[in-house]
Amino acid sequence: MATFKNPFAWTEIYTENLERAQKFYETVLDIKMDRMPIPEGMETDENSENYFEMIGFPGDMQSPGSSGALVKSAMFKPGGGGTLVYFASADCAVEISRVESAGGKVIAGKMPIGEHGFCGICEDSEGNAIGFHSMQ
Repeated sequence: MATFKNPFAWTEIYTENLERAQKFYETVLDIKMDRMPIPEGMETDENSENYFEMIGFPGDMQSPGSSGALVKSAMFKPGGGGTLVYFASADCAVEISRVESAGGKVIAGKMPIGEHGFCGICEDSEGNAIGFHSMQ
């Protein structure tokens, strides 16, 4: 069996409002996000069953780890209760402190998780559950 540094290649966070979600993540993570090209076979007409738009998180696809995008799609809808994505940070309390002013909700503030550091769980502006992780 092959050994991978990080088995995740890509993450998509679904949204009903791309601009609102972009503002939320840019504010909370203190990053700049950019629109991405539409995948082949998809359309930008919101009335199409193949409607798909993306705004990408910064990342280097040639380096280990994972990046991803905010996605508005006719095929997938935002909401909690599914997969939980954790964003890496130096101190997760910093990102968590920005969540409510950016339009989200803190579910569980920074908490210790033993030798694995600290984490917190929040809800983004679209109703998706997200996490933040740090070693301090």
